[in-house]
Amino acid sequence: MPETTTGPATTAWWRTASIYQIYVRSFADADGDGIGDLAGIRSRLPYLRDLGVDALWLTPWYVSPMADAGYDVADYCDIDPVFGDLGQAEALIDAVHEHGLRIIIDIVPNHCSDQHPWFQAALAAGPGSPDRDRFWFVEGRGSGGELPPNDWQAYFGGPAWTRITEPDGSPGPWYLHMFTPEQPDLNWEDPGTLAAFEEILRFWLDRGVDGFRIDVAHGLMKKHGLPDVGPVPIPDDLPYQDRPEVHDVYRAWRRVTDSYDGERVMVGEIWLPTPEQYTRYLRPDELHSAFNFEFLCSAWEPAAIRDVIDYTLASHAGVGAPPTWVLSNHDTIRHVTRYGRADTSFDMGHKRHDDPSDMALGTRRARAAALLTMALPGGVYVYQGDELGLPEVVDIPADRIQDPTWERSGHTDRGRDGCRVPLPWSGDAPPFGFSGPHPQAEPWLPQPAGWQQSTVARQSTDPESMLNLYQDALALRRKLIAQLPTDVTWIDSGADVLAFSRSEAFTCMVNFSDRPIALPHGHRVLASSEAATGDLLPPNAAVWLGADS
Repeated sequence: MPETTTGPATTAWWRTASIYQIYVRSFADADGDGIGDLAGIRSRLPYLRDLGVDALWLTPWYVSPMADAGYDVADYCDIDPVFGDLGQAEALIDAVHEHGLRIIIDIVPNHCSDQHPWFQAALAAGPGSPDRDRFWFVEGRGSGGELPPNDWQAYFGGPAWTRITEPDGSPGPWYLHMFTPEQPDLNWEDPGTLAAFEEILRFWLDRGVDGFRIDVAHGLMKKHGLPDVGPVPIPDDLPYQDRPEVHDVYRAWRRVTDSYDGERVMVGEIWLPTPEQYTRYLRPDELHSAFNFEFLCSAWEPAAIRDVIDYTLASHAGVGAPPTWVLSNHDTIRHVTRYGRADTSFDMGHKRHDDPSDMALGTRRARAAALLTMALPGGVYVYQGDELGLPEVVDIPADRIQDPTWERSGHTDRGRDGCRVPLPWSGDAPPFGFSGPHPQAEPWLPQPAGWQQSTVARQSTDPESMLNLYQDALALRRKLIAQLPTDVTWIDSGADVLAFSRSEAFTCMVNFSDRPIALPHGHRVLASSEAATGDLLPPNAAVWLGADS
């Protein structure tokens, strides 16, 4: 008997949306400085419209010293000059809507820049001042306060605490930074922090943005007393993440977004060990959706992927939220490279940069994965370059690496720059049209010389390209798949095959084996990641089937 997993009902746009992530620095450069900008994005909106996505998510565009690529915000209500200005942001929002798309922007509430006026005022105000209540200033341990207040380690490596020097030159307390010292954590126990961010949300909602992607959404609140993690951390009870009080923040934010017309949404970046923790953020009065990192991290194995799909659908149905499906983003190894490895899983704490990868195999699997994700109920995310089949760039010279993880890890973790290399648009040599009318511009990260086969211009004319696969699949997803019932009914097709239907008119099959498999009779091919040979689906390929009419 087929086994059915039920998903949530589908109504609002964000429940089925295809959302394209733009890493602003690396999408398109209009002014020739080698860094992507808002004018570059605006010039490429026809491409995104024709690709067939429904919405765009932009990484931070705010004023920033760029200690962590813009995730160290110095002004939440203005645009960094390297990207443009506020007027260009407003024009971009309008242009996105004119192209029939929606726009989601990043919001970074866990921390700000050490150059933000809030933190600068806190440093200048001295001990015991209200300005310091917005951050975690804590006296150190030891006879002279010379030791950090606890044993917390930063996500990017090293201690999560830095000691300040007071205005009079004396040693002061320590401040918390769960990422880099340039990113002090905000204290969300301070009521002024919530009030300030509600004003920031309204500032951008008033300008027409359709929602927010919330950075480190699980990390805002810290456990009272800031206790040590201890020698044996408890993954589902860490003192610096997923504290119960954080849900009150998102209930307050939801009241703000719900007060605006047009179904404004909040999407959480939530890295937590259990579905029960994760889906608590998706209750009807909190966030609308969140990234499905369990799916991204899963090995390319049928049993593992089926398990993730099953508990994703079940856990989301319990809170009435739509699942999301994502293969790559700006923090992870690109999935073309991951899927070509012997171990195809992903672990943020151990990226295995030096693992060899079979690019041809990884590309075949990535094509199949694209059809798999787009066939599932809920929303799907496309990270820029996924649609071009770009691999991870693993040989960026050490002196060009900009990710702070490289330095913070003592040069043991090359960081995330390999998935952030600027896109190739056209031409036979770098910068591959990235800087538009400025062909001599040097991109902020070096592009591989061999990317001439991966450009948008080259792939646009190749009907078998990854780009055309995405365009065709996204068009069919919008026309047919997004309208299907959200139930997933598994079809027993053998240990090396995943097959499911969402109605009598639609079936998805993925062949994980190294040999062709027979396609079922009485169906017609709607889309295939590889050209089928007769009635056979090739190895490492996926197919969408419709009922014969």
